[in-house]
Amino acid sequence: MKIAVTGGTGFIGKHLVQDLARQGQEVVVIARGLYTRGTQVPSDRSISFVRADINDTDQLRQAFAGCQAVVHCAGTSVEDGSQTFQKVHVDGVRSAVTAAGQAGIKKFVLVSYLHTRPDLRSAYHNTKWEGEEIVRHSGLNYTILKVGLVYGPGDHLLDHLGRLLRVLPVFATVGLRERTVRLVAVEDLVRIIRAALVDDRLSNKTLAVIGPEEFPFSTAARRISKAMHKPFLLVLPAPVAAQRLLAWVSGRMPNPLVSAAQVQMLADGISVPLPDSQSLPEDLAPTILFSEVQIHKGLPV
Repeated sequence: MKIAVTGGTGFIGKHLVQDLARQGQEVVVIARGLYTRGTQVPSDRSISFVRADINDTDQLRQAFAGCQAVVHCAGTSVEDGSQTFQKVHVDGVRSAVTAAGQAGIKKFVLVSYLHTRPDLRSAYHNTKWEGEEIVRHSGLNYTILKVGLVYGPGDHLLDHLGRLLRVLPVFATVGLRERTVRLVAVEDLVRIIRAALVDDRLSNKTLAVIGPEEFPFSTAARRISKAMHKPFLLVLPAPVAAQRLLAWVSGRMPNPLVSAAQVQMLADGISVPLPDSQSLPEDLAPTILFSEVQIHKGLPV
C-alpha cells in the first residue's frame, strides 16, 4: 500500500512514517522542506520525500499520485510568520482534501486535537474545528482522530520539561486547581492510525484518543523529575492568567517555552472527550503507561 503523510517530518509524522515502512508499506513524506533539523534521512527505499506546500493543491495532487491513502499530520500550536492557524489548519486541510479527491485517494486520516471545538476564544481550537468540518463534509472515506497530549522521542513535552528541570527543579501549574491529562504514547497513536489506514477501520468516524491514566499535569512533571534522578520538585500553583502572560512574552522569542494554545489546552484539561467524539474499539484503545521506561525513551540526551 502506498501512503502519503503530510507533516511527515514532524514529531508524530516521523514516528508514523518509520512504523509504516517497517510494516512493509510504501510511504511518501510530504513537508515544506525536504529535511528539518534533527530529521534523519532514512535509508529505507520504501520511503520517499516530496517538497510541497500544503496550501498548493496542484503540488499535493502530484505528491498523492499513485497513493491509496493520505494521513494529514500537518499542524502547529504556534503561529510563525506565514504559517498561521488559518493557513495550516483550514486552508491546508482544504487543499489536502481537494487534492485527495482529485488523486482518487481511498482513505483520508486527519490527526486533530481532543478538545477542538467552535466558538472558543482560541484561534487554534477554532481553526482545528474548521479543518475537521472540511474533512467530514468532503465525501471521502475519512477518519478523524481527536488526540490528547502525545509524548515520545522527539516530542515537546519530554524535551522541553526535561531541559527545564535539568536547570531548575521548579514546575508552575496551569491554574490554582489543576485539570487532569491523559497522556498518549506516540506508539499507541501510530498503531491506531495504521489500523485506520491498512485495515480500513474506523471509517467515517470522529474518535477520541486518550491515554490509559488520568492525573494532574504536575504528576507528569514529578514522574519526569524522578526519572531524571531528581526526586525533589517544587510545584508552584499559578493562576491561568499568569501562564497566559508567560505565553504572550514567550511568543515573542525565537523558541517559545509555551504557547497560548498550549496554556488553553492545559486550562481546559486534556482527559475528557467531547460529545462529538466516539470511543475507540477496545482493541485499539491506548494501553501504554507513562512509566519511567517510557519517559527515558523521550528524554533529551
